[in-house]
Amino acid sequence: MRVDIQGKLRLALGLVKDHASIGKAMIHNPYDGFSNIDIAVLRATGHDNGPIDDKHMHEILFLVSNSPGSIPFLAERISRRLCKTRDRLVALKTLVLIHRLLRGGNRCFEQQLRDAHISGHLQMSTRWFSKNSDPSVCFLHNYAAYLEERMGWLINQAGKLEPVMSKGSFEFRCYEEKSIDVVFRKLPKCQLLLDRVLSCSPLDILPSDNLAQAAMSNTLKESFQLYLTFCEGIAALVNMFFDLTKPARALACEILKRASQQSQELHDLYENCKWIIENKSLEYPYVQIITMEHVMALEQCLGCPQIDQTANSYSFHVLSKTTASSALPPILGLSKSTKPQGATAAKEGKKGDISLSSTLFSCSLETKISKVWVVFDEDDHPN
Repeated sequence: MRVDIQGKLRLALGLVKDHASIGKAMIHNPYDGFSNIDIAVLRATGHDNGPIDDKHMHEILFLVSNSPGSIPFLAERISRRLCKTRDRLVALKTLVLIHRLLRGGNRCFEQQLRDAHISGHLQMSTRWFSKNSDPSVCFLHNYAAYLEERMGWLINQAGKLEPVMSKGSFEFRCYEEKSIDVVFRKLPKCQLLLDRVLSCSPLDILPSDNLAQAAMSNTLKESFQLYLTFCEGIAALVNMFFDLTKPARALACEILKRASQQSQELHDLYENCKWIIENKSLEYPYVQIITMEHVMALEQCLGCPQIDQTANSYSFHVLSKTTASSALPPILGLSKSTKPQGATAAKEGKKGDISLSSTLFSCSLETKISKVWVVFDEDDHPN
């Protein structure tokens, strides 16, 4: 049996560094009262390859909730930890800590952490790790990019992910505000985050890399609900297509072209993850692929001055109860409501349609708002 002497030595030296850093934080912390936060961050991001201990994350949230104004300090200490380390495991563990804090805190904490990122207190750059032939470093960079984009999303009161939307004006005033919000604001942001998910390839993760496995599992869990938002946006877009102006239709076709590529890539990603990611609790959704035939059929309508009622009731009105008689299948199979397809159906190659109900996925997302042990003053920090 081959003994990894170099790895054992690196781990031993890393543990010595951790003890030294913790001791220094106990004695020479310049921020009075915040030393425990610094120590908790150091302990949560040690040099070992194990996952982050829940007690360290809970301790950080507890300390921050009882120390007003401490979130910028927490963000700076996390950023410093990420900036100073040259150990890939420590860097990845620091990114996982950020992800866990986003998923574990309440809405006020989540908003303040996002504000810290916007102000520059929280930075997630990994540029000092050179992109060499090591696939684990590639995953580190891609995971950091995912978290950068993830900062633009929040957890709503229902415990679901939704993008942070800034107020702005629209050129599409003749349509329902809700539909416009879903199609021309949420859907593009959804596609941006979906691109970041797709960049996190499981092929860059070794079975023995427990930390990267945990990071990818959390990303996948969020992507399952992201796919639901994606389907809702596509359905709303196709449903309103014939009511849009010609410039708006051109924009819609560009969105659908991108969606076609993403649906295929997402299907392939999930298939690879089923074999590589060793998390048996993940229940993958059935991904219905959008073909370019659908997009080309809609593009043909761009030059038409008028669309008669027959074409308007064609299968592109995916939310209609009328089944289209055309040979071309409706986009995402949304004209029929069937039972959701899970990982088993995907593995067996079964084909089915997707319902846009809340039961689209059989799995329950872990992302939720903690209301138990983290208490913030809502008046001082409005959402």
